[in-house]
Amino acid sequence: MFKNLFKKPSTIIQIKAPITGEILPLEKVPDPVFSQKMMGEGVAIIPNEENIVAPVEGTIVQIAPSKHAIGLKTPNDREILIHVGLETVSLDGKGFHVLVKEGDRVSVGDRLMTVDLGYIRNKVDHIITPMVITNSNQSQNEYIFTTETECVAGKTTVLTING
Repeated sequence: MFKNLFKKPSTIIQIKAPITGEILPLEKVPDPVFSQKMMGEGVAIIPNEENIVAPVEGTIVQIAPSKHAIGLKTPNDREILIHVGLETVSLDGKGFHVLVKEGDRVSVGDRLMTVDLGYIRNKVDHIITPMVITNSNQSQNEYIFTTETECVAGKTTVLTING
């Protein structure tokens, strides 16, 4: 009768789309590091717009030297990585304009970077943009993925975490 009385209430985190485009399951990313969820649970988006925005409230904890990826940490200690394109580390920052710095606090929808999709498309095979919770294997959360196929940056909830 009292077993749920002292149970910690679950937290619900809604993660918004970091970029506008077509939503795909992570398993469809043509890179086993992402598709086999080696980096964690998440979703992927084929972008059709150049603004990358914060999908959650949090702090910028990492910006790749090649500017192709940004890491955020939520107040609930979820670590989220936005990785623009595949093999984009080889571009050495060209085509990326980062608008934040490590340590910045951001809110949902704040612009993090802009990308030159035309340039990137001409230089790499895939502009698909995985977004993963890199510490998802450290907890027993439930991940609920959207059934939507299109998303708007900062508006569409693409993933809900119950935990």
